[in-house]
Amino acid sequence: MSTPITVIRDLSQPMRHIVHVRNHIVSTDVSVEEGGLDAGPSPHDLYDAALSACKALTVLWYARRKHIPVEDVRVSTERDDSDERKGTYRLAATLHLTGDLSAAQREELLGVAQKCPVHKLMTSVTTEVTTRLAGEAA
Repeated sequence: MSTPITVIRDLSQPMRHIVHVRNHIVSTDVSVEEGGLDAGPSPHDLYDAALSACKALTVLWYARRKHIPVEDVRVSTERDDSDERKGTYRLAATLHLTGDLSAAQREELLGVAQKCPVHKLMTSVTTEVTTRLAGEAA
């Protein structure tokens, strides 16, 4: 199993929590309309950001490994959650690349972005989630 992620409530604010991942911390909150103070990205924002970050990191890793002259990689992702309650959550990622790249290299990197591990996880894998109360046997 991987290192556990721990989420701890920040009692100084109405809804804010602190996410601990190894030696890293990220605050998460909800909007003012939802009862929070918007003191950090929402869980949906973090989900969407995971996809964007994975695409960017995967493309850069691949480009370096294949000696493709990428100078910069940026991913912008837009969410359409209008049908989420009906079972469809849409994310539209746009890959921005700079560098002396041919059209073929740009297409190759687009294909790599579409195969990043988080993209595969979100679209090709069945995720099983279990939740239990502390103190109960696994």
